[in-house]
Amino acid sequence: MATPEPIAAGDTLGGAGGKPSVLILGPALGAMSGVSTHLRMLLASPLTESFALHHFQVGSEGRTEGIAARLARIVSSPFALAATLRALRTEVVHLNTSMNSALWRDLVYALVARACGARVLCQVHGGQLPHQVFPRSGVARRLLRRALALPDALAVLARTELDAYRSFVPGQTVVVAANAVDCPAAATRSPQPALAGIDRPLRLVFIGRLTREKGLHELLRGLAAVRDRGTKAVLAVAGSGAYEPRLRLLATQLRLSGAVVFLGPVFGKQKTRLLAAADVFVLPSYGEGLPYAMLEAMALGVPVIATPVGAIRDVVVDGVHGLLVAPREPRAIAQAIEKLAADRHRLAKMGAACRARIASAYSIEHLVRNFASLYSALCGDRRRSASAAKRRVV
Repeated sequence: MATPEPIAAGDTLGGAGGKPSVLILGPALGAMSGVSTHLRMLLASPLTESFALHHFQVGSEGRTEGIAARLARIVSSPFALAATLRALRTEVVHLNTSMNSALWRDLVYALVARACGARVLCQVHGGQLPHQVFPRSGVARRLLRRALALPDALAVLARTELDAYRSFVPGQTVVVAANAVDCPAAATRSPQPALAGIDRPLRLVFIGRLTREKGLHELLRGLAAVRDRGTKAVLAVAGSGAYEPRLRLLATQLRLSGAVVFLGPVFGKQKTRLLAAADVFVLPSYGEGLPYAMLEAMALGVPVIATPVGAIRDVVVDGVHGLLVAPREPRAIAQAIEKLAADRHRLAKMGAACRARIASAYSIEHLVRNFASLYSALCGDRRRSASAAKRRVV
């Protein structure tokens, strides 16, 4: 489950330059996932000015290994983590998990971290709310409650999650620590592309994993419906996944071959160019945490059509930053596309509101403040506990 990243040149035990050492656990940095994006954001942020940040890879994402190698890694990973914690004199372990099977795996790491004297911050990236996990088993719910009480603090992405976790684990420290993105200058985006004329097709874009749960089936059906009624709209789908062949077949069946393009995964400047050329970012998911692609689109001034799931409802105000639609509703998606295609001036106003929204609450500066505060509080707790233990010994 875990492979420690090599200690960077110049790092010293206990953190570079005497900085508090923080070990961040999560998937491979190069993996295509929201959590990997989050880890890269943290490790490249100004947090490194105050903390010595290190990455410890967990899980199978981003790995190529056989069954035997996977089993060996699972068995050895707690010991590898303990050795890394001691070598780095880690003060805080930052777990990145989800409310699914990954949580139980990561609780083993939490136990190892506590045994090594580190404080534990557990950040939950979406999934079910805790009271939804075991709705029919009181014993299982009590076990989950004790598991969630093990870390020193929990960080969640949305206000709805904050309320749910505080209710489920009374007495636990729970805070909102939203994802964040760079806020590029407005010039990065073509001047008011939405105002280029109503005769130009509305350019829709989706970026993410190609799975059934992303609502792409409904998106294609909604797009087909509006085109049948005469609305000009085209869709670019960026991403990969096992569901792609089915989507391509459905697009053909719906006579969308000339209106939908599948681009495969996009990264870096290619992704920025794709978003900057779009009129609307579409994400009709059944469930989400706080999707980075949506934040990146809004930071570039691209309004959204999305479902009000996870933390999306915290970010997007219906009618201000885009339109919110019910999950699994092709008709609602179609109506939203038609509304925005017919009112390009409204679309432009939404784009400006999106850019302001991200700059005001979801910028890198906000991320740095949130985690600097969390890390500092946990480091202070650890040092106070260590001092108290020394006084007792004396």
